[in-house]
Amino acid sequence: MGSETDTGQDERARLERLQRNRSRLVAVMSHLAVLFAWEIAVKIFEVPRFILPAPSEIISTLGSSRYDWMGNTWVTALEICGGYFFATVLGVAFAVIFSWSKTLTMMFFPLLITLNMIPKVALGPLVIVWFSYGISTNILITFSLCFFPILLTTVRGLREVEPDLLDLVKSLRGSRWQTFFYIQLPGALPYIFSGMKVSAILAVAGAVVGEFIASDRGLGYLMIQVQAALDTPAMFMAVTLITLIGIALYMAVLIVEHIVLPKDARMS
Repeated sequence: MGSETDTGQDERARLERLQRNRSRLVAVMSHLAVLFAWEIAVKIFEVPRFILPAPSEIISTLGSSRYDWMGNTWVTALEICGGYFFATVLGVAFAVIFSWSKTLTMMFFPLLITLNMIPKVALGPLVIVWFSYGISTNILITFSLCFFPILLTTVRGLREVEPDLLDLVKSLRGSRWQTFFYIQLPGALPYIFSGMKVSAILAVAGAVVGEFIASDRGLGYLMIQVQAALDTPAMFMAVTLITLIGIALYMAVLIVEHIVLPKDARMS
């Protein structure tokens, strides 16, 4: 009986792996099909290069040293990951503080909500005036976009603990830290990762907005520079690299989530 059960589980696992591999193959093939159709359409209809370049023309810009792809990509990646890291750490930390103190929650949480309502693009020029411009300022702008989603989802996750579990820990004379580490944090992890995935998308927008406003390095800065010359292939290549950085960050969050959380605990 046991061997039959194990065989059935192995077969289900094999079918799940086959389905995942098939989905990945379909995703890759669909992307390649779009690129191929794009290339052919541009050639057939003779679309001007400054309006819509072919994918081959976009990729060819990587061979030019005048764009400094490596250096600009590194700067943008640093701004995205730096702002995202600080937003994650401080967002979770503030959520824990708010979960422990109702007084601090009543005093500061409404203020944070009000600050979050301020359009970050409109606030950008003021940030430049206050802190000048550069990598640190763009990290701050990225942080301002990523912080609140992580804070909000973590606060909700820490409050979604079953009261019976809290009563059980109190009856066993568990400390506040024990309650947090053994009850609240494990229950809040799905919410934390949910907020982290949303913020991973916002982090890319934050860094690029900062580089658009005022910067002397980065892919967003490069896009502004080549726009004046109608160098559309370089603009497309910059957008592609920015997208790849965002995908890499999002995939890193997914990998950590798959390692930390069991499958049933993950939020779609």
